[in-house]
Amino acid sequence: MKIVALVLAGGEGTRLYPLTAEHSKPALPFANGYRIVDFVLSNLVNSKISTIYVLAQYKPDSLMRHIAQAWTPWLNGSDGVIKVLLPRSNRRLFRGTADAVHQYHELLHAHSPDVVAVFAADHVYRMDVRQMADFHRARRADATVAAVAVPVEKASSFGIVGALPDGRVQEFQEKPRHAMPIAHDPTRAYASMGNYLFEPSMLERALEEAAQRGATDFGRDIMPRLCQSARVYAYDFADNRVPGVQDFEEPAYWRDVGTLTALAAAQQDATGQRPRFNLWNRRWPIRGEYDAVLLGKLSGWRPEVAAAQGEPAAPPSVASPWRAPGKELRSDERLPTS
Repeated sequence: MKIVALVLAGGEGTRLYPLTAEHSKPALPFANGYRIVDFVLSNLVNSKISTIYVLAQYKPDSLMRHIAQAWTPWLNGSDGVIKVLLPRSNRRLFRGTADAVHQYHELLHAHSPDVVAVFAADHVYRMDVRQMADFHRARRADATVAAVAVPVEKASSFGIVGALPDGRVQEFQEKPRHAMPIAHDPTRAYASMGNYLFEPSMLERALEEAAQRGATDFGRDIMPRLCQSARVYAYDFADNRVPGVQDFEEPAYWRDVGTLTALAAAQQDATGQRPRFNLWNRRWPIRGEYDAVLLGKLSGWRPEVAAAQGEPAAPPSVASPWRAPGKELRSDERLPTS
């Protein structure tokens, strides 16, 4: 499948102030040189999705610099693209997530993809997007939303997906008071991760109809209507497997870091000898500024200069821009606790 990804990175992040006084939420530092946006970009790249557009708006300068410094170097010698897109003009800012995609819908025609991925830029997790795409195609879905199980009592903080046992979505509610529980677990409900896969023609129709109604948001406006008229499925994130995850890590780790408390908790989860979310995984790496610096050094490495300076005769290895190191990416191998 040819997949074009649109990453929604225009969030102002008012609940993260004062950290967002100078940065958009996706551009905020997380830990070890990584920024929040690096998680979604790493997941897409590791999933062999190499055409990625980042839709930005609020204070985009630091995000644009980070993309240019940390991600553009990986594109050298490849056919991929990671590019930041801003609103068409100052008089027509993005009015919401759906409006942002609608302003650039002609990109879909230019690439003629089989599937369009619309992913949020402000979550911490690892995910093989190709597994979600396989689920999407196997069910001949018009749209698929990635969902994570949360306690019913906390469901009012999320967009909630009401699904039948086969995954077919019946309703999509933005922060409901009473959430529809998961069919096999009445104590939990499916929360939307803000990650969607769409059939291109169906997405274009939905965006045009939304624009005519003055609707601007995926979670509030588009998804609830699609559930009534199209084949929409929920993909259970707990079924996703990435290689190299260690036994002491939390299975299917995903965090929305939209508040200061949530961000601090996720940073704490990534620290220590046995972290709940291990930032170091050579089989499914998270990339960032430090990796780009190393790549730049290796790109300028020459054996004759190294020999004159007493350096090793061969440079250390660096992963391919569009391939995580190691063996089969979709292996569900779990490393034993050391």
